[in-house]
Formats: sequence, C-alpha cells, structure tokens
Amino acid sequence: MLKKSCLFLIFILPFTLFPQDSLQVESRGELSGQWRSYYMNTFNKDELKDFTALATGGHLKYSYAFTPNFSVTGAMYVSVNTWIQDLSIPDATTGKLSRYEEGLFNRLDLDEKFLFIPGELFVRYKVQEHDLKLGRMKFVSPLINPQDGRMIPTFVQGLHYSWKAPENALFEAGVFNEIAPRSTGEFYSIGESIGTYATGRNWSGEAAQYAGNTKSDFLITAHANFNLHEHLNIDLWNYYTDNIFNTSYLNPEWKFSKQVSVELEWLHQQRVGDGGNAREELRYFTEKSSDVLGARINYKWDRSSLAFSYDHILPHGQFIFPREWGREFLFSFQKRERSEGSGDNHALVAYYNTVIPLEGLKTEVRSILSVGHQWKPSVLDPRLNKYAVPDYTQVNLDLFFNFEKWKNLKPEILLVGKFASGDFPDNPNFYFNKTDLFHIDLILNYNF
Repeated sequence: MLKKSCLFLIFILPFTLFPQDSLQVESRGELSGQWRSYYMNTFNKDELKDFTALATGGHLKYSYAFTPNFSVTGAMYVSVNTWIQDLSIPDATTGKLSRYEEGLFNRLDLDEKFLFIPGELFVRYKVQEHDLKLGRMKFVSPLINPQDGRMIPTFVQGLHYSWKAPENALFEAGVFNEIAPRSTGEFYSIGESIGTYATGRNWSGEAAQYAGNTKSDFLITAHANFNLHEHLNIDLWNYYTDNIFNTSYLNPEWKFSKQVSVELEWLHQQRVGDGGNAREELRYFTEKSSDVLGARINYKWDRSSLAFSYDHILPHGQFIFPREWGREFLFSFQKRERSEGSGDNHALVAYYNTVIPLEGLKTEVRSILSVGHQWKPSVLDPRLNKYAVPDYTQVNLDLFFNFEKWKNLKPEILLVGKFASGDFPDNPNFYFNKTDLFHIDLILNYNF
C-alpha cells in the first residue's frame, strides 16, 4: 500500500504542470509543488569506484486559509530511486560507499526505493508584522536550512515566531524539539538527529561514537537583523542546543556605495552541559569553545558581481555543527564541501556571479563561478581535522536557466572539480570522495 501511494504521487506530478504558478483549488485553498529529477555522478581517482544516481520525485503542498490571518499548510515530499546503480555496494579498495549520491535517497537505508515524508504540517497565525507557526516546517538560517542539493530537505518541528519591526528590522525566535535531517525519512529528537551523517574521528583517531549516544531535548534559535546606520547592517543569530553547545553568529555589512560593500563574520561556540554525553568517548562536542573569523569584499556592476572571501577557524578548537541540519553558509562555502570539523583552518574563495542573456533562445543563464583553496591541518591530526581532508583547491561552475516561454521550468547544472595538494600519506582514505574528483549534477525542476 505504501509503495502504491508513492507511485501514485510521482505519477500525477508531471500531469500537474500547468502554466500558472499555483492551482487555486478553492478561494481559500492553494495547491502548489515541484516535480524534480536529479542526476548525480562522481568520478573518483584512478581505479577507485565512480558513483552515479538518478532520482525523481518532488513535493505537493496544500494551504487552506480559514480566515485572512489563520491558515493550515501540509506538504508531502517524495524521492524515487531509479536504481541506475546499486549504491549499497562499496568501493573495493576503501570499503566506503558513495558520499554525494546516497543523499538523493534515504541514506540510512539505501535499499529503500521509495522515500517519502510529510515534512511540512503547520498552523500559521499572521497579523500585520507578526507571524507565528506551530508544527513541522522548513527553517532558513546560516547553519540550519533546507538546502537544495538533495531531494529531501531538512525540516524542523516546533514553534517559530517572527516580527518585522519598523525600518526594515526583523526579529525571530524558535523552539524546536525534533528535526528530520535531509536525505532521511523521519523526524528524530534533537540528540538522535546528530550522527545520521558521517561522524568522522574522535581525538584518538578512532571512529567517533556519538551517533545514537547524543543527549539533547531541544533547540532554541534567535535572530535579529537591523540597521545601525544608513550604510551599516547587522545580522545576528544564536543557536542554543540543549546539553551540547551554544553557537553565536555575527555578520555586519558596511555598504560604501551601491557597488562596493565589505562584510565581516564571527562565529563563536561554547560547550553546554557535557557536550552531548558525560563519557568523553561518546561525546559530540568535545572542545570547550571554537571561533571562526571571516571577511568578504563585494563589488557589483550591471548584472554581475565579484566577491573575495576569507575564513579562518582559530586553532584552539574544531568548528563543529551537525551536517544533518543543512549547509554552513560561511563566506568561504562552496557546494559539495565544507569547513566543519576543522580547527586552525584557512580558506580563500573568489566568486563571480553574472547573468548571460541568450536572446535567440529567449533564455537567461545565471552563472556562479567559484575558485577556492583550503589550507587544512594535517590529515594525521584528528583533533584539528575530524574528517581527514587534505589541503585542496576547488572549482565550481553553477548554471541556472530561466526560459521566457517556460517560466516554471528551472534546470540547473553544477560542475565541481576538487584537487588535493600538500604532503599527506599515499592512502586513498584521505582523498576518496573528498578530493581528486570530478562531480556533476544535472537537475530539472518544474515549479507549479
């Protein structure tokens, strides 16, 4: 019965491709959604195994407004494995599975062909500048977010309130007791959700054991965005994770003109309670504290922009944040890699963003080219390099297509090259699925 329901949902999605942005079922109800097909391919070094996967699915969302201020929303998300490769078969040399491709499906059960989750189900009360949500929902922030590089995004369960104050100021607060990590099919308590992704190494260099052993009952978030000056904007976030850590993030931006701006960022973490478990060998957050400092300069002209970004994780502690909860939108972030799990880490990235008109095809292509380098601690130092990633250079090209005729069709192409550098032992475990690889994403979205 379960598989039949999933098949029915996927079957009807292509037949809902109407030219309007949404379907008005009733005057108070709105049906919307997305049909998505996602092809992914990773080419690893030499004889190491290459991985490929194709998923199709999407989501259907329905909202009903009982009054102008009170509504209910529900959404079902689905991913179907077309099984072009059996991802449960590991690489023969390292014994490891795919890193990226498994994320299109239920990475906790790669034999599950149909994955679906009722990710959103919330009541909403909105009046003037105030907005209150209760239930299961998406949540967008620099460190906890749905992210778009998988079929099933991250969801949170709890209460969220926001207030758009005068003069474009924004204040938000949330209390959450469960999280559905991206690329899984269910909600977990806060502590249980940590460890559903790769756990890396502990300080002794052995496999970390915090998965299933992390104790945390709730997560509290707070956010403020406001202008201290005509040209100065402040963005401030705080994440309090019960019994694990408190993470604060400060991002001031100074706009010198319409073209030039400079941003700074400071991320500070402090251990709370016993860091997840009283036993050190089972603990998630081991260091007492960590800090990340960054700077970025932006220049914009016409329909293009250029940015240079630098981040430094200070040497006194690893920057640790659950990968299960979303991307880390630090200045030096590039798709398909992250700095989390490192200490004493330097990263420098250049971004070039432009819009290319293809007048003959009545199409615009937005391209994002990024070139970055990460100076990592030694792969032999588990205290500062949790995932044993060597120094590397990364080049990304991300293309987004906008068609004048088919406004709801949103294809995307992502090309990634990662190249190891520096001195490290000739062991494939230090670069397999991490560096010395070429990665392709072909994504076809239809929003309705």
